Amino acid sequence: MRHFGYISPAAREGLFFREPCEFSASSPASLLSVALGATLYSPATRPTLADDVLKQAGRGVVSMVLCLEDSIDDAEVVDAEANLVRQFAELADRDATGAGLPLLFVRVREPGQITDLVNRLGASVRTLSGFVLPKFTEERGARFLEALAEAEASCGQRLFAMPVLESPELLHLETRGEVLQGIARSVDKYRDRVLALRLGVTDFCSAYGLRRAPDMTAYDVQIVGSVIADVVNVLGRADGTGFTITGPVWEYFRRQERMFKPQLRRSPFLEGSAEELRTALIEHDLDGLLREIELDRANGLLGKTCIHPSHVAPVHALSVVSHEEFTDAQDILRPERGGGGVLRSAYTNKMNEVKPHRAWAERTLRRAEVFGVASEDVGFVDLLAAGLTK
Repeated sequence: MRHFGYISPAAREGLFFREPCEFSASSPASLLSVALGATLYSPATRPTLADDVLKQAGRGVVSMVLCLEDSIDDAEVVDAEANLVRQFAELADRDATGAGLPLLFVRVREPGQITDLVNRLGASVRTLSGFVLPKFTEERGARFLEALAEAEASCGQRLFAMPVLESPELLHLETRGEVLQGIARSVDKYRDRVLALRLGVTDFCSAYGLRRAPDMTAYDVQIVGSVIADVVNVLGRADGTGFTITGPVWEYFRRQERMFKPQLRRSPFLEGSAEELRTALIEHDLDGLLREIELDRANGLLGKTCIHPSHVAPVHALSVVSHEEFTDAQDILRPERGGGGVLRSAYTNKMNEVKPHRAWAERTLRRAEVFGVASEDVGFVDLLAAGLTK
C-alpha cells in the first residue's frame, strides 16, 4: 500500500517533493498508526462487501472498519457475522497475497465475538488486521483486550485493537478523570497491540441530545471539545507514553458524482480548476469538514473516522506535509542543533525554537514518511484534484 498510489508515477512526481512510502499490514505498528488516514466505515451487512472493499482500495482507502455495532440493527447481528465470514473468504480468494487490500478491522459489540469470528474465519483471518472495541472503559476494555490476546494466540497472527472512547462516563465531568486514568492503565498494558484510539463524538452528542450542523466542527460544540482536549491531555502526550488519537466522524455528505464537475475529474491542472474545486467544496457542505480536519491536527489528532467515500480524499490531501513544514522540521532536527537555540525558518516567516518544537518536528516527519511532502508550489487543492482523476 501507498497513499496516493492510485495516481500515476508521473503525476506523483509532479506533486511530491518526497513521495509517500510503501507499507503493508505487517509494517511496524508505529508506522501503521500514522498511516491509517481516513478510516472508512461500512456496515457488515452489505452483500457486496468484498467488492466494496476492493473498489475503495483502488480509490486510495488504506483502512476500513466493517461494523457489527451501531451501524446495523440488533436483529441483523447473526446474519451480519455470517456475511463477514463469507466476504472475508471471498477477499482471501480474490487477493491471494493480501497486497491489494486495505487494513481491515471489524467493529464488534461484545468480547466473545472476537474469538468466535477469528475461529470462523479460518485461513481467511490473514486478511484481518484487528478489531475496533466500542464504548471502551477500563472494566469493559479489559475483557475485549483479553479476548483479542486469546484470538491472536489461537490464529498465530498479529491482531491490533482500536478502542473507541465514547462512553457517557467519559463525557460526564464527575467521572471523566477517573475513567481516563482507567483507560490509560488498560491500554498501556496492551501497548504493543493498541494501534490507535478513536473518538466517538456522535455518542458524546447523543448523551445531551445534540447534533452539530454542517457549518460547525466538533470543537464548536464546547462540551465535546472539552472531552477531546482531556483525552489528548492524558492519552496523546508526546513523551513516549501517548497513543495516536484519530479525529471524529463528519456526518454530512453529498453524492460524490454530483459534487465535482466532470472536468475536474479529468485533469487537475486545467486553468481555473483549483478555484472551481474550492467553490464546489464550500457549496457542498465540505467547508466544515476541511476546517475540522485542520482543527483535528491543531489539537493533536491524526487520521479520521469516515462514513462516506467522498470524505477520504480531503482527509488524505490535508495529511500531506507541506514543503514549508518539512523544511522547518528538518532544520529543527539537524544533529548540530541538539543543544537547542533559535533559528530563522528557511521561508523567513517564523522563528524555530529547537527544543520546544522538537516533538512537533518528529511528529511531522513521521507524517511525511507515510503521506509524503508536497512540492514547493503544490497545495491542498492540487492534491485533492489529482485524486479526483481516478
